[in-house]
Amino acid sequence: MKSRAAVAFAPGKPLEIVEIDVAPPKKGEVLIKVTHTGVCHTDAFTLSGDDPEGVFPVVLGHEGPGLLLKSVKA
Repeated sequence: MKSRAAVAFAPGKPLEIVEIDVAPPKKGEVLIKVTHTGVCHTDAFTLSGDDPEGVFPVVLGHEGPGLLLKSVKA
């Protein structure tokens, strides 16, 4: 399935809104439509290029509320 995401393609560059592929949920997983997200200090650290574990391209933001769209029982 497709989704829109703010993607960081390189350190220190503006995020770009692009369409990405998202795999459907597997057993024991859920599909959430994220409605908002926060960018915290760890995201800013990765985007700065100073994070030795930072890998690009990346979709930042891991603090997001949303709506449960699908649940796949384990």
